[in-house]
Amino acid sequence: MVNLSLPQLNFTMHKNQYFTGQPIFNQLLSFIPKSIISKLVVKHQSDRYYKRFFTYDHLVSMLYCCFHQCQSIREVITGLQVSYSKLNHLGLEHVPRRSTLAEANSKRTEAFFEDLFHALVKKYYPFLPDSRKCKMEDRILLMDSTTVKLFSDVMKGAGTKPVNGKAKGGMKAHVLMSGKHDIPQFVKLTHGVRNDKVFLKHLDLKAGDIIVFDMGYVNYHQYQRWTKDKVNFVTRLHPRAIMNVVKINPVSLKHKAQGVISDRIVELGTMANNPKIPIIKARLVRYYDQESGKDFTFLTNNMQWVPTTIASLYKQRWQVELLFKRIKQAYPLKYFLGESENAIKIQMWCALIADLLMKLVKDKVQRKWSFSNIVSMIRLHLMTYIDVIQFLRNPDKALFHYTDPSPPNYPQKVLF
Repeated sequence: MVNLSLPQLNFTMHKNQYFTGQPIFNQLLSFIPKSIISKLVVKHQSDRYYKRFFTYDHLVSMLYCCFHQCQSIREVITGLQVSYSKLNHLGLEHVPRRSTLAEANSKRTEAFFEDLFHALVKKYYPFLPDSRKCKMEDRILLMDSTTVKLFSDVMKGAGTKPVNGKAKGGMKAHVLMSGKHDIPQFVKLTHGVRNDKVFLKHLDLKAGDIIVFDMGYVNYHQYQRWTKDKVNFVTRLHPRAIMNVVKINPVSLKHKAQGVISDRIVELGTMANNPKIPIIKARLVRYYDQESGKDFTFLTNNMQWVPTTIASLYKQRWQVELLFKRIKQAYPLKYFLGESENAIKIQMWCALIADLLMKLVKDKVQRKWSFSNIVSMIRLHLMTYIDVIQFLRNPDKALFHYTDPSPPNYPQKVLF
């Protein structure tokens, strides 16, 4: 009798290089030290009155929501239930109920998530490439704000009420980000109706920093303090500003060909208008942008830079707009898991934490991936047991070993 049994399969999939005992989601969570979470839990007493659904469980659930772009609590809970066998890797003992997650979003303080985000930024910023401030481009800080529209009046929105009388709410995120590393360094969430200038009192800048912002942050007292502290600022002149020309600097033919129209030293403010407004000495550079065909007037307290440098610095402010676009596309903020102000802020902070984790992975991979592609790949393989760094460095080869190993060489069998 001929033995027709097949030989034992021997698949070699190089587990030491591509496979790991932890899913990608847990590898992302490893960037968040448990020691930081424990300290913040004690600080904010965020586990008080909770018997099972602790702060860490809440954080994991909300990050899962951000990575998978869930639009409802049911999607979050159902997704966690599907991955029930892998929850022990994430540090979760059980899947929370929908009512439990909704109650936690409403009652657990959002200050924990705010402090966690800033603690992670403080921890990982020195390890980012070129984090030491040695060049001019490494000292550039960009400041701006974006408004997230809400379909409720839980947070007061800016603007007039519509015809139907139903005013929509709005949340404003004030961001100070590094122009070199493209990550937020400091974020403050307020009602959409709040003025941008309230963000200035929360800033902590050092001598030599260069802060670039729009003309919505007009504050002569702050300009005066920055000049005294040797902090350089670049902004645009407000159209209603009152000024007195002190000196006209000559403009070379080379700079005129590049778009510089004028360079002047002025004094801003007047005692007759408002005695409380100080008179500050600043520099005005009028510049014509050939690409957009627009005329800009830039305001700065630096008297040594060439005019084209001031114009190029302000152009970098567009990076903060790209940051807002990236966050809103990668972690859609159209649907929130709760209608309370606390729940909305928690989801926003978790989106910022998820964005920071993605940025850390992108810098570690050291490959020219677009941010949207990395987010999409991780979302699809969030619960896959594969090394995320090796996977993103060579996804085709990694997935080949994961899904399509080389078939064994079966010997030819003779039937008769």
